[in-house]
Amino acid sequence: MRRVLLLIAGVAGALVPAAPAFAHGGDAPSATAYRTTVTGVTLVGVSVRTVEAGARLELTNDTGRPVEILGYSGEPYLEVRSDGTWQNVSSPAAYTNQTLLGDTPVPASADPTAPPSWRKISSSTTVRWHDQRTHWLSPGLPAAAASDPSRTHRLRDWVVPLRIQASTFEIRGTLDWEPPPRTWLWWLLSGSIGLTLALVAHRWVRPVALIAGLSPLAYAVSRAMDGASAPVVVLLAGVVGLAAAYRHPPFFLALSGAVVALFGGFAEAGVFGAAVLPAAGPGWLARALVAAAVGGGTAMALTGILRLRAALSAASSTPQPAGLSFVHD
Repeated sequence: MRRVLLLIAGVAGALVPAAPAFAHGGDAPSATAYRTTVTGVTLVGVSVRTVEAGARLELTNDTGRPVEILGYSGEPYLEVRSDGTWQNVSSPAAYTNQTLLGDTPVPASADPTAPPSWRKISSSTTVRWHDQRTHWLSPGLPAAAASDPSRTHRLRDWVVPLRIQASTFEIRGTLDWEPPPRTWLWWLLSGSIGLTLALVAHRWVRPVALIAGLSPLAYAVSRAMDGASAPVVVLLAGVVGLAAAYRHPPFFLALSGAVVALFGGFAEAGVFGAAVLPAAGPGWLARALVAAAVGGGTAMALTGILRLRAALSAASSTPQPAGLSFVHD
């Protein structure tokens, strides 16, 4: 048991990415119908990707020169230097980009025409920020999606400008709306996995517990690879599942199965109904891992309950030894 906990603790530590600069307060990433894609960067030595289901852009500067990210009026907003990342507090984008919806009030002191007032926010040469140019901010569905929700729609091409001294460059990308998956199919898969594993768990409970425990851990890895820290609750659910594979008395088997199903599966079931997920890799893989956690955890819990019931029934039906009697002549 101790070895399992030490192993998972090491994995969890490895999943926490090196902290980049965050140029905002940071909204929690969530599943969405809008896919933001980076299609190219015209500056050699700068790499850009989307993270957290497209909620932020992440830029890494390996040019050895200061690179400015320009705000919505063409003013300096962020500057990634060799000694870290700096933010221009005179840029309105420094306040607008604090949330995904851009609803932070902009103070009167923020003037895009004013000389930059730089504040260091990190020693990292990697920075993440919300950028409204890459998001869909209008209320309701886009008109094209409302008229035909069965297929993907290109909403726009977007550009985020960069600058080194007097030379300008661009981050280029696209924004698409994607239809949601068939949620009922993923619930059906979850139920099928649960039924199948419940049927075999009476003989092979250890493989069932391994499947149930590894599924939330793999899902946490995919979340971490998308740029966020691994979800602690999901990691703990996986730890509990693997612990049950190591030792599985009936009560602990039932309890650990419930933990895996609830916190590694049902709590993450929002992935069944969204097209774009805060997880690396194809969306179907993240959904399958959550479905395996739902089904595997449920099978563990049911098996543990049945074993506990059988043990209690056997204990109550076991005949007690007859008392001794003494006969005096």
